[in-house]
Amino acid sequence: MGYSSPMLDKYRISMHNAPMSHAQRAQTSGDVCFVRAYAKINLTLDVLGYRADGYHDLATVMQTVDLYDTICLSATEDNRVQLVCTKPELSNDDNLAARAAHLVRQRLAIRQGVLIELHKRIPMAAGLGGGSSDAAAVLLALQQWWKLQISPSDLLDMASSLGSDVPFFLTGGLALCEGRGERVTALSSNWPRTMRWLLLLKPAISVSTAAVFRNLPASDYTDGISSRAVCRALTAGQTPELEDLHNCLERSVLETYPEVAHSRADLLQAGVPFVRLSGTGPTLFAPFPDLSWAQKVQELLQTQGYEVYLSRAIHPTDGIVSVF
Repeated sequence: MGYSSPMLDKYRISMHNAPMSHAQRAQTSGDVCFVRAYAKINLTLDVLGYRADGYHDLATVMQTVDLYDTICLSATEDNRVQLVCTKPELSNDDNLAARAAHLVRQRLAIRQGVLIELHKRIPMAAGLGGGSSDAAAVLLALQQWWKLQISPSDLLDMASSLGSDVPFFLTGGLALCEGRGERVTALSSNWPRTMRWLLLLKPAISVSTAAVFRNLPASDYTDGISSRAVCRALTAGQTPELEDLHNCLERSVLETYPEVAHSRADLLQAGVPFVRLSGTGPTLFAPFPDLSWAQKVQELLQTQGYEVYLSRAIHPTDGIVSVF
């Protein structure tokens, strides 16, 4: 499955017609800009096969959730990009947020300096897309804040060069992502009532995305049937069948990382109706139809020492970016 121009054209259309997210709603004055970068979960993750470029072909249905990082961009008088993060180990130029700012300045020959202050809430290396969301938020914030004339195709190209999940976060919401993740088709936001609340449990380990894909046996590849079924159900305003909420990486991750398998067992023991791995993990998510049930399970798991977030699906629109 290669890079198809019809899919790119569909993405361009969705970029123009979808509700504007992240920095696209920003005001355009001042020298300080705040932006939120939301996490995501994978409702499905089908790996279709191995590509000649070393990546895997994917079909995955992703949804942004209201767990977010906060980024403050401020103008500086020097010709530098500086990044300061509440997680000191992320305060460097390898951070995707810093790389996004460097890329914008390089592509458009901009010399304006910028300080990026990143308040990190999304767990790192967790399968929630935090770094990719930070990068997309910076791309969109700089486009709006600096009043840059960047076409949707150029923005998509920059996002794709930063990482496979970054294009999804240009719009967020609910979408089908294909290729290595860079082909994004927005889906109608018919979110099931039975999944109104989402419990996210992050086991106390980090998982390497590259290692998970490297160790994935071809026997776990699929033809994308789960992602297609979930797209059909959500588009029709129906609740997807639980068996279609399939992540073909999950079996391998559970076998390789006992901490994830143990966490999943504890979730099920706590009475959750359904548990699924997000992305390459280790974060697991469980949907709930009502708050009281979700909160009881959260409190129980927290007493067991788990890092647990009570969240919900979100479609980013206004109120995400503030410019002073």
